Amino acid sequence: MLGTKRPFNEETVGNVPLTRYDVYYHQMPDGTVKQINPFNGTEVWSVPGRGSKPLDHEAPVTAEMLDEKEKEDTCSFCETRYTETPPEKFRLVCHGGTYQKLSYLPASQYDQTKAEFRRVPNLFEIVTLDYWRKNYNFRLTKAQLDWREKYLSDADGLKHVLKVIDYKLAKMGRTYAEIQAMSLDEKLSMADAFFGGSHELIIAGRHFKRNAKYDSELFSSGEMTPTEHDAYFQATIDALKDIYANNRYVRYVSVFQNWLKPAGASFDHLHKQLVGLDSWSISIENQIQMLRSNPNVFNEYGPNLAIHYNLVFAENDYAIAYSAIGHRFPTLAIYSKSKHARPQDHTPEEVRGMSDLVHACHVAMGGAISCNEEWYYTPIDSVYNMPWKILIKWRINIPAGFEGNTSIYINPITPLELRDKMVPRLYKVRDEGLIGKGIAIAEECPCSVNTLKYYAR
Repeated sequence: MLGTKRPFNEETVGNVPLTRYDVYYHQMPDGTVKQINPFNGTEVWSVPGRGSKPLDHEAPVTAEMLDEKEKEDTCSFCETRYTETPPEKFRLVCHGGTYQKLSYLPASQYDQTKAEFRRVPNLFEIVTLDYWRKNYNFRLTKAQLDWREKYLSDADGLKHVLKVIDYKLAKMGRTYAEIQAMSLDEKLSMADAFFGGSHELIIAGRHFKRNAKYDSELFSSGEMTPTEHDAYFQATIDALKDIYANNRYVRYVSVFQNWLKPAGASFDHLHKQLVGLDSWSISIENQIQMLRSNPNVFNEYGPNLAIHYNLVFAENDYAIAYSAIGHRFPTLAIYSKSKHARPQDHTPEEVRGMSDLVHACHVAMGGAISCNEEWYYTPIDSVYNMPWKILIKWRINIPAGFEGNTSIYINPITPLELRDKMVPRLYKVRDEGLIGKGIAIAEECPCSVNTLKYYAR
């Protein structure tokens, strides 16, 4: 069954596909839950007694008191250190509850407004500008070249860029003497990545949550209001569209958020990342192949399967959330119900609905759980539509030797236990008015089959 290009769930009677949910989810008499991910074939066991850890919302004993400061200065993403990141592509500022986008500010104006969110290039790219240049003869667009010239012609802008380049060279192992010996042209050629690269960050304005007293009280996604979180999503989608528009060789933009160091975060300062890729991932390739065989596969092995095993824990008019089956880590899955298959094609109301449900999950989890937020959607050049979905993976367990030599992964929390951890927290935060309106929880959810409309034309 595994390793084929056919859907992992496809058995046939004659030529008719037969859906067998019990192949993917089975609870044994001792309580062990065996799972197979229907989209990638990953085998996972959840063993009784390993998932009793509660959701932790208390300050750890190692937490230290914060000094009172007017502006945050903890890391390079903080308000007083704007010039430690490459030049901004835009920032969102808030006036009276309304967000305004300020694009391509000169360095001299960085401190004139407080950014609620900033879009900046990643200083250490995964897929570099040289990758696009050497493999595809990529060149900066006229608009990018004009911005580069304007930014560098300003004394503050030139000083800012050279400061960031010197820092990057030092982190790459260059000595002070080597950095000083480099010519201006050499350094400025490195700066082209700031103006035309395809690896970017959306950085939240705060490092610590409002009225924080301890250094452990970080500003996580769950500390935002629903409106703030929607602005965060919209800023991410704006960057997504722009990467596609400026690099014709990008076929897919990976969007993700690493929260806290166990999840791979370099800073404990909230940010999303976008990375342009010249190919689809194997995971996306396999899921598109499944769509070719069964256009309804994401309904059948997403929400429909979750409904069958009572794993749905939240829903609104635009999205549905459930405990996912067959993941190495406890995983929350949030699916858009829209007929639109890409985030950038969603209406503002659809984006807000998706944002509200993802935000509700983060609020209920709290900010102490290290997690990855991963976005999946239809590639720009695919004619087969898959829905926009977001997975939130709790990085609370470390795969070890058993997983390595068996390819069976031990997830400490069963999907039902994960649901049962989320539901009471969701009721509580809803009663406190911390999450978006119109969110149904647990038995309130309509749980209609085939609720995803991604295949509609």
